[in-house]
Amino acid sequence: MGIGVGLGMARFPFAVTDNFWHWVELCERGGVDSLWQTDRLVSEEPFLECMTALAAIAGATKHLKFGMNVASVALRDPLVLAKQCATIDFLSGGRLLPAFGIGADTAPEWAATGRGTQGRGARTDEGLDIISRLWRGERVSTDGAHYRYRDAVIAPLPVQQPLPLWIGGSSEAAIRRTVRFGTGWQAGLESPAAAGRARRRILAALAETNRTIDPEHYGTGFFVYFGSREDAVCQRELRRFRRAAPAADLDHLLAVGEDAILATIAAYAREGIAKFILRPLAETDAELLDHTQRLIEAVLPQVAKISLHTD
Repeated sequence: MGIGVGLGMARFPFAVTDNFWHWVELCERGGVDSLWQTDRLVSEEPFLECMTALAAIAGATKHLKFGMNVASVALRDPLVLAKQCATIDFLSGGRLLPAFGIGADTAPEWAATGRGTQGRGARTDEGLDIISRLWRGERVSTDGAHYRYRDAVIAPLPVQQPLPLWIGGSSEAAIRRTVRFGTGWQAGLESPAAAGRARRRILAALAETNRTIDPEHYGTGFFVYFGSREDAVCQRELRRFRRAAPAADLDHLLAVGEDAILATIAAYAREGIAKFILRPLAETDAELLDHTQRLIEAVLPQVAKISLHTD
């Protein structure tokens, strides 16, 4: 186990769809730990829908694991979401890594679907309780504030028992949600120091319960690039960071070059963060495939030399 490195996509970066499948095959052959799809339902930019994308990846691979980073429970029906996850895990032989959150309050989905952001945390908690029970094979009847079911049950169940359930976010509510439901935690925009503080808050809260989380099940993600930080593709991403959080320093979310990528992984590992989603940046399909090959050949073998601190 130890440190694991997966690759992820936010916007769909390929001009030719076949090159996406070449990329998936390259990751499978190259020993990449997992693939991750960002959840975005409303966008003028091309984003794959995360659940159908993972189902397609499941059918195209034999060994890779895959997950969503992170799916907004409050925007989905929990019975449908539980059934989708169980089906993908069953058909893939137990390779799904579900990860959930409440969704950013600035996300366009709220206005587009006529749903306000108020109460989305409570909807998420209620939905996660239903999902967890369905995955365990329970017959669920509930008269909650947001969902009402009578004798809801799913089959086949997930191969993985329990099916992993990672939670994203570092607010107090997200910490409580992780402690209540999570088998892992995924950082968002947090720096190494901030991710470490969130991890320690989770550990302190877990100490007051009968639950534990595997010390290697704390993760984060950042963008990677081989070239110059002044290149147009990097500058566009940095502008996105500034628009997303104008008052925050998010430079840690972009590592340029092999040394910087390994140094960023090491900085998070010193804070007890063991699982990584690297998102390659590129201007063309060929460049993205080349960057992925460089990650596989130059970065992944060096990751084994990085020490993970779980104290």
